[in-house]
Amino acid sequence: MTKIRNTDQAQLFVWSDIDPDHEADFNQWYDREHMEERVRIPGFTGARRYRAVSGSARRYLALYRASSLADFTSAAYQKAFTKQTQWSVTNFGRMSNTRRRVMHVAQEGGFGWGSALVLIELKPGALENAAVGKMLSTLLAKDGVLRVHHMIPDETLSTPLPSEDTQGRVLAPCIAVDVSSEPIAEATLRQLTEELGSAVREAETFRLMWTLDEHDLPALED
Repeated sequence: MTKIRNTDQAQLFVWSDIDPDHEADFNQWYDREHMEERVRIPGFTGARRYRAVSGSARRYLALYRASSLADFTSAAYQKAFTKQTQWSVTNFGRMSNTRRRVMHVAQEGGFGWGSALVLIELKPGALENAAVGKMLSTLLAKDGVLRVHHMIPDETLSTPLPSEDTQGRVLAPCIAVDVSSEPIAEATLRQLTEELGSAVREAETFRLMWTLDEHDLPALED
């Protein structure tokens, strides 16, 4: 395992729910169009989809990795928003209880992606970065923990989707932990919520649905 390191990388998460009547189409849209569209944007390096295991307020989580926050202001990224397909427009309109956050991956350790994920939203200002880094370093040494991330939201770039309630909206820093199994995710969630106590705003575990790397995609035909 690698040590905790600072990065310039960025990650977008879109955490939302969907009406069960439209769930099949929603998943097909993600799997057959939306993930590929986003990963093809220059600067984006991959994407992952998850389904919630603990908690049910938002059942689906999508994470998109980029080289830096600047990739979210590029002409290519803006074009993706101005030329949405009808399938995209329809499914964005069907999302509910959504949180969209563009995050700076401030600290990271380990490598790879686990079959399960722990996501902890922290209360803003509750912990100093150094304290988070120390905790992540200890966590990374535990069996089954593969990768840890400390992400800080960018206020300007984290514009809400139409389905997000903006009243009382909080841009919370996050800790994400990739682990090798759901039981380890559950144990890690319990450990972190106990250790962090009142610093925790929200905590969930997720099951990995699938992952897409930029190098998986064939070149587009002319």
